[in-house]
Amino acid sequence: MTRVKEFNLPDLGEGLTEGEILKWLVGVGDTIALNQPIVEVETAKAAVEIPAKWAGKVTEIFHPEGTTVEVGQPIIAIDTDPAGGDLPAPSAASLAAVEVAGDAPVEPGLIGGPAPGGRTAVLVGYGPKTTVAKRRPRNSGPGVVPDVPAPAPKPAPAPPRNGAVLAKPPVRKLARDLGVDLIGISGTGPNGSITRDDVLASQTRAPAAAPARVAAPGEREERIPVKGVRKLTAENMVASAFTAPHVTEFLTVDVTRSMKALERLKAHRDWRDVRVSPLLLVAKAVLLAIKRHPMVNSSWQDTEIVLKRYVNLGIAAATERGLIVPNVKDAHELTTRELADALDGLVKTARDGRTPPADMTGGTFTITSVGVFGVDSGTPILPPGESAILVFGAVREQPWVHKGKIKVRQVTTLGLSFDHRIVDGELGSKFLRDVGAFLEDPEGALLAWS
Repeated sequence: MTRVKEFNLPDLGEGLTEGEILKWLVGVGDTIALNQPIVEVETAKAAVEIPAKWAGKVTEIFHPEGTTVEVGQPIIAIDTDPAGGDLPAPSAASLAAVEVAGDAPVEPGLIGGPAPGGRTAVLVGYGPKTTVAKRRPRNSGPGVVPDVPAPAPKPAPAPPRNGAVLAKPPVRKLARDLGVDLIGISGTGPNGSITRDDVLASQTRAPAAAPARVAAPGEREERIPVKGVRKLTAENMVASAFTAPHVTEFLTVDVTRSMKALERLKAHRDWRDVRVSPLLLVAKAVLLAIKRHPMVNSSWQDTEIVLKRYVNLGIAAATERGLIVPNVKDAHELTTRELADALDGLVKTARDGRTPPADMTGGTFTITSVGVFGVDSGTPILPPGESAILVFGAVREQPWVHKGKIKVRQVTTLGLSFDHRIVDGELGSKFLRDVGAFLEDPEGALLAWS
């Protein structure tokens, strides 16, 4: 059994097919332990750290940071017995496919070249080239047995001539991602093959081709690839917008009592170590309103409405990689203190880019807060599989009629978008009214509804 094992990008959950390498946490030559985090990868759902499958010494990293890798492709090679002495030098047959310009000859036995019997030599898992393998011409001289291939000549120490290029598949992938033409690069690897360092060195000499953002000097436009979280969000939003008939209603609310209640809560001795924000009371209002109007917490599936008797409360969070919506599982069962801790942890994890994919699946109702950006309200699009989403706007001091007099009060605007196949206008209005009533008088609502 070989000492050096290649670790493939694992399936990180829920049908994900690829991931972008954000940051390598180890380097070639490092000694690593079992389950030690080795790389941070961003999928369409989240950024996650992947642990090592084996202990040992890193011998090769196949993809640089910024590369998108398909699930199942090797990302790192680990020598699982680094104390076992030097590794044997790679043979020519272990090198990667040979690309040939025109009809340039390829050495027998090299990957991509002819093998005995007319087959094409390939690496396991990569498949043959699309071109048909050619047999060597038969020697018609006397005493020569037909169909026996001539001995392969010794590989030349310099790069192959006539346009042939030797490079491993990960090196070719790196070159494609960086926009580097392998023709013209002098290989420093075995038999003149091109290595990862050769490709990166060519980038150092000509740094114009960065894969993340492609824009030639002097251009007035920039093309930014859509991938990862932003790609999945875009697909979900388009699917939702053109599947569920959206209706949005608005309600302006005097939240002065809620803001005072928060200040009293912050001063309480049992809450001094807890981060408390208006979002906590909005979340509590939503949970109580769902209890009074459970149909809002449902989804449309084919010819059925699925009524959910649990609430996985989603909180939309803006991150550097795009919008994500992690959710608090079974939020309806939490006390107010437990809800505060859960929301605080959820937001911190999202901002750090550490939200696991499991936390972003199974949501039943979502709150999005645009008030943190100074925005009053909006018309949010439903997350797929949910029937309603509440938008919470900025809290502002405004003139307000209070007890028959105009006073300065703290006011906000709520918006509720809902799926009109499930939630009709009456139900949506009653739900939004109850959320607003709680925020106008949280103590009174808790006494009356609990």
